[in-house]
Amino acid sequence: MNQIKIVPCLWFCTDGGNISKLIEYYKNIFGKDFQDGPIFPIGETPTGNTEICEVHIFGQIYMLMSTAKEHHPLNDAISLMINCEDQNEIDKYWNYFTQEGEESQCGWCIDKYGLRWQVLPKNLDELMAKPNSFEVMMQQKKIVIEEYLK
Repeated sequence: MNQIKIVPCLWFCTDGGNISKLIEYYKNIFGKDFQDGPIFPIGETPTGNTEICEVHIFGQIYMLMSTAKEHHPLNDAISLMINCEDQNEIDKYWNYFTQEGEESQCGWCIDKYGLRWQVLPKNLDELMAKPNSFEVMMQQKKIVIEEYLK
């Protein structure tokens, strides 16, 4: 295990508590920016089979935990924000996460495992300084940069 003092741990519910499909899902979208460590089987717990794995996404360390039965569902109280370079990068992440997940509002979406993502342009502060930017954002699900520039 890592010796960093504070590491976010994200608890998922997967089929049979197997974490490998969860890891593959995130590896598919993040590619070389995703590194996973060994899977540690915890075994049978009150929420069924449990496995954990430390991963690095863009250098940030997370502990992923997967159980067979849902104990506490993920919700909007925690989200991961992706600062995207341009519209193409926004579209890449948005389309992947909402393909089997769902759209929300103002750049938020939910992936197929229930994790909330804020898929935002890295210059959101500049865009929000433009006239009517709040109204533009309130009309959007996926952020479309061009709409702020009109």
